[in-house]
Amino acid sequence: MLTSVPRLPRLPLQNLTAFRAAGRLQNLRAAADELSLTHSAVSQQIRGLEEQLGFPLFHRHGRRIRLNPAGEALLGGVERAMVELDEAVHCAVAAHGGGDEARLRLTTLPSFAQRWLMPRIARWHERFPGIALELHATPELLDLQREGFHAAVRQGRGPWPGLANEVLSDAPFCVVGAPATARRLADLPESALLDEPLLGDAEVWIQWFAPLGIRRRLVPVASFNDAGLMLQAAEQGLGIALARELLAADALADKRLVRLSPRTIVLEDAYSYHLVYPPQLRDWPPLAALRTWLFEENERARLSAQRAL
Repeated sequence: MLTSVPRLPRLPLQNLTAFRAAGRLQNLRAAADELSLTHSAVSQQIRGLEEQLGFPLFHRHGRRIRLNPAGEALLGGVERAMVELDEAVHCAVAAHGGGDEARLRLTTLPSFAQRWLMPRIARWHERFPGIALELHATPELLDLQREGFHAAVRQGRGPWPGLANEVLSDAPFCVVGAPATARRLADLPESALLDEPLLGDAEVWIQWFAPLGIRRRLVPVASFNDAGLMLQAAEQGLGIALARELLAADALADKRLVRLSPRTIVLEDAYSYHLVYPPQLRDWPPLAALRTWLFEENERARLSAQRAL
């Protein structure tokens, strides 16, 4: 025979907040200090919560309190609910652009912003004139919700806790150099690249030369903590670079850089680009527009890089 589950009362938020603090601290006075309330007010709110539920939540020994099994079970659920509520509030604040124009805040690496995103901003504004895109370029891994960002383009493997994650690009790497370098190396074998000033990380170049049977110590003339700076150095003829095709695509299309080999490789331990965002914003129209646009532009860049072969 089925038995009906009693309908639980709707519990006041302030009572749950007082219970959460007291349950976490196991001390009413400490909970009162944390909440800027009196000891009596916290005690009354917890008593009111217990009366509504119909059972105690604490073992009481004089002035000391300790969660009983029912209290421990409730505290776990309240903690999860409060975390979700905090996240929802942060997302609401972030989504509020003010005025009639939506404002979308995006944080990303400086190299991605400089070499890929900035050349495409005009197309973004042409397609979505009512959505202002606010860019923040930094190598730091920011807390999106705490800092008020709607999304980020990150390099890594993921996942990032609490965030939705979509792979934007895992483009391969190619060897590029200035047009004058390309003319000088025309018709020479790939092994001739060993005699050129190398830009970037030695271990990366070792991986590229390995299929040619070349295994020797390599000493690049310069290394960089930002791929955009490395590509700029290659454009200025300071050396040749082994660069992510995605970041080099526009320079290849504009002939500021030239491929020095048709061969591309996927490097060991190379990190893909990901679009990450709070899952609560998945269906927010400005973010949905950004997701669609980024993937479309990525495909356009991929085709452009292929045509530059």
